[in-house]
Amino acid sequence: MIALEHIRQISVASPSKIVMLVIDGLGGLPALKTGKTELETASTPHLDHLARNGVCGLIDPVGSGITPGSGPGHLALFGYDPLKFTIGRGVLEALGIGFELREDDIAARGNFCTVDGQGLIIDRRAGRITTDKCAELCEMLSQIKLEGTELFVSPVKEHRFLFVLRSEGLAAELSDTDPQKTGVVPNITLATKPEARHTADIVNAFIDEAKGVLAGQRPANMILLRGFSRLPYIPSIGEIYKLKPVAIARYPMYKGLARLIGMKIFEADNGIKEELAILADCYSEHDFFYVHVKETDSAGEDGDFKRKVQAIEEVDFALPQLLNLRPEVIIVTGDHSTPALLKGHSWHPVPFLLYSPWCRLDKVREFSESACALGGLGRFPALDIMPLAMANALKLTKFGA
Repeated sequence: MIALEHIRQISVASPSKIVMLVIDGLGGLPALKTGKTELETASTPHLDHLARNGVCGLIDPVGSGITPGSGPGHLALFGYDPLKFTIGRGVLEALGIGFELREDDIAARGNFCTVDGQGLIIDRRAGRITTDKCAELCEMLSQIKLEGTELFVSPVKEHRFLFVLRSEGLAAELSDTDPQKTGVVPNITLATKPEARHTADIVNAFIDEAKGVLAGQRPANMILLRGFSRLPYIPSIGEIYKLKPVAIARYPMYKGLARLIGMKIFEADNGIKEELAILADCYSEHDFFYVHVKETDSAGEDGDFKRKVQAIEEVDFALPQLLNLRPEVIIVTGDHSTPALLKGHSWHPVPFLLYSPWCRLDKVREFSESACALGGLGRFPALDIMPLAMANALKLTKFGA
């Protein structure tokens, strides 16, 4: 991808609109009985219409064979090299719930989980407990005292919580305690640099205390921590691309990332229809709209093929709300693949479509993994998406003489 500094120099403001619809975990793998992925199984007449009248391809969020987290996957979609701009999950969770991180704070994303009598993890998400239950447990953990260090434990959504340490001399170079699989015990956190050893001791002391506090709870009787990080500097998307961007999302992490790169945040609670209604309400005042759909990823992580198909169909059913606005550019893709067959993120390339009056049409007739593999854009890095979107919105001037 061309460097952000060069993009900044050739970007221009204009009235044209760009909508980026991110269907989280969109890519899948074929079901054994049908040979079709979730996207290929779903009825998607409106997405197919966009594919027929646009140009398609497959994207690699980070690189071939690399399984991306949601943070790196989204950074690439917005044009930030995730290998250069590293943002920890903890920071994203903090920003997503409006927690005022200080420069020296250390933040991590927490999961309440379920362990059996031998301490083995049997459910990394504790049955997706309610957010109210999460808040109750966070209040219990907040009572833990750590010598010389201020502790914050705040609910995020369902089983997710925010963990923050505040003190002088802390370091974020820590390994995750979440092994990201079941049937094993949680890891202890380790310092990945010598200066983080003291912080590792504090975190492990907290985990030991938390284990006792949660011992009588069910199903959330243990915690997992990952994404230890502190607040980074990152240039804003408005500064680079001369855009007036907004994010319409329901889950805190995605709102956090959007806030970090300078997007205005609009809250949504009730699904894609509400998100697109919010988009219509603010349409005249902005020119870049990031709309996030989470249900596809959640279904994929739960191994629920049918529910992921239904989530895709719900997005397609709501699309006329967007099409009626006639934005100059519509992008539909995902931040990574989450095949129900694997019950987690995967390295597989993600279907991508770009709809614009100025795109060069290809021969794709439907929006699916197999069709997009034959699309005019081929297989390309997700970092190329923003320049493509800007060009098709006529927001880039000529580069060079």
